[in-house]
Amino acid sequence: MDELKPPQRLLLGPGPCNVPYRVLRAMSTPLVGHLDPLFMQMMDEVCSMLRQVFKTENQMTFPVSGTGSAGMEATFVNLLEPGDTAVVCQNGVFGTRMIDVAERCGAKVIKVEAEWSQPLDQQKIIDTLKAHPEAKLCAIVYAETSTGVLQPIQEIGAYLKDKDTLFLVDTVTALGGVNLEVDAWGIDASYSGTQKCLAVPPGLAPVTFGPKALEVLNNRKTKVQSWYLDLTMLSKYWSSSERLYHHTAPITMIYGLREGLRIVLEEGLENRFERHAAAAGHLAKGLGEMGFGFWAAEGYRLPPLTCAIPPQGWDVEGIRKKLLADYDIEVGGGLGPAAGKIWRIGLMGENACVQKVAVLLRALQDFA
Repeated sequence: MDELKPPQRLLLGPGPCNVPYRVLRAMSTPLVGHLDPLFMQMMDEVCSMLRQVFKTENQMTFPVSGTGSAGMEATFVNLLEPGDTAVVCQNGVFGTRMIDVAERCGAKVIKVEAEWSQPLDQQKIIDTLKAHPEAKLCAIVYAETSTGVLQPIQEIGAYLKDKDTLFLVDTVTALGGVNLEVDAWGIDASYSGTQKCLAVPPGLAPVTFGPKALEVLNNRKTKVQSWYLDLTMLSKYWSSSERLYHHTAPITMIYGLREGLRIVLEEGLENRFERHAAAAGHLAKGLGEMGFGFWAAEGYRLPPLTCAIPPQGWDVEGIRKKLLADYDIEVGGGLGPAAGKIWRIGLMGENACVQKVAVLLRALQDFA
């Protein structure tokens, strides 16, 4: 077989994004064992940096070995048991997936829904929670990758802070790209992914579990349905005081995440958020001047992921394919009701900059 020679793409889709050279270099360094003292030290460093990025003091903060979907499943299977009630919010693909996962856990799901391009009404969610005080958790997507909606969540967290119901938040396209304050906002459990705003290859899912979530976990009546994602065992591997073998961690991916987090913290979270917002603003201005529309409601648009509606008469899918084939620029297509109607343009990590936006806008002028 020939040597693998992938093209140099500009990855402006919904993830993965282009990865900094420093991360790739870290991932090319020699392996050590997954129980090597040096690797255990690195595990502690990664967990410490993840706490800073999540803005939490939660000790149970670590990367699950798997993509963001594994993080989703890990939170649900550890916190739900058959017969539990879960309030799950749905205004896009990933809210729909949450419902599926919760039902697979045997939970009774109470849905709170909104149109896919619109944010969910926080008061409607709170009213639903008042009507179902027995709910074990309330789950919501903070940054919906399928619609480009940045969902307000702070009122929900404030309401649930002194309640038994847990607040579970999907932060896959948010972590490292928009402000997120796990402790201050009353979030009890959250999961993310490495391939979005952290600018690390896909393969790890940072998660964090707070005291309320751990109390629920420790008082389960049944075993966690997934052996691989069972936090009662994973916590002993990621605990610096125990280090009991659970599975062979993806060592090279941990190398990459460690370096990616170093880059994030060197830049500073607030600086990073401002950069993502500025790049998104530059993109919106340029697209607007070319006649593009925007799918997500104004005032609720997610800076790392813009859902743009090409001008009337454009071959939406045909041009997207030509961008990839002829310009080496990847943008994502629409999902669900937006399939074939919109583009999902990601500006994440190193790609959240005016220079990368200019490359895309210049290419699009050829189709205007």
